[in-house]
Amino acid sequence: MNVKNLRKYADKPLIGPIIKKVMNFEISRQAGKISNHFSEYLGPVVAFKPPLKSESFKIRHNVYCEELKFEALKESGQETDDFDEQSIHCLIKHNPTGDYAGTVRIVRSSNESELLPIEKYCISSIDDNNVHPNDFPRHEICEISRLAVPAQFRKRQTDKYTGSATGVINENVYSERELRCFPFIAVGLYLSAASICLRSGIKHCFVMMEPRLARSLRFVGIPFEQVGPVVEYHGKRAPFYISQELLMTGLSPGFKNMLKNIDKKIEQQFKENQENT
Repeated sequence: MNVKNLRKYADKPLIGPIIKKVMNFEISRQAGKISNHFSEYLGPVVAFKPPLKSESFKIRHNVYCEELKFEALKESGQETDDFDEQSIHCLIKHNPTGDYAGTVRIVRSSNESELLPIEKYCISSIDDNNVHPNDFPRHEICEISRLAVPAQFRKRQTDKYTGSATGVINENVYSERELRCFPFIAVGLYLSAASICLRSGIKHCFVMMEPRLARSLRFVGIPFEQVGPVVEYHGKRAPFYISQELLMTGLSPGFKNMLKNIDKKIEQQFKENQENT
């Protein structure tokens, strides 16, 4: 019986707790395989320098302008906006080819005038009784946005649909056999963002995302909490929140190991950048 079928019985009396243990064991086992595969073939690259930022903007243009058509085509072939200046950008590099397999940015706010995208465009979507960016010191908040994975790195059958461009798992075909087919590039991008947040003193993160992406991330132990209703914003999206504490307690052992490996590489890059500036 695959994990998808097991989920049907996870809330049943008596057998529910046993089923959940079986599911968690299998997920953790496959997470360990994904972590090893990721470390062998892929690695995070923090885009401190303009040429690397340019690579990030090219991927964003490919996904957000050419493929998804969320933004207008740019003559430069690079998708940028006003938030990039207050952001840390990160890429995932495919080590065998040297190509970049995805990008994400962490938008920071150092003062009241530096709004996050969610504050500028979607602040009314956050429920008044839920957690809000204004609840925290500005330097402790961020927004994760512009996650993009190019089509050439989504060749598997489970990745051949629009949502995979931004990391969503295709739940219609998901099964135990396909656990190894998690969009681990997208997971790696989120864990890279988590590492950067930890190193930058950021404790609270917001993101506008599709609810099905939040379900995908929750399934691998990244428990984003929905803090408002679904609204129309480049498709059906809702505001989500996660804290440093929620992330560290939610990750399975396999993905904690993946975060540890990613963090070691990012730590070294931060040190080298400080030495060169």
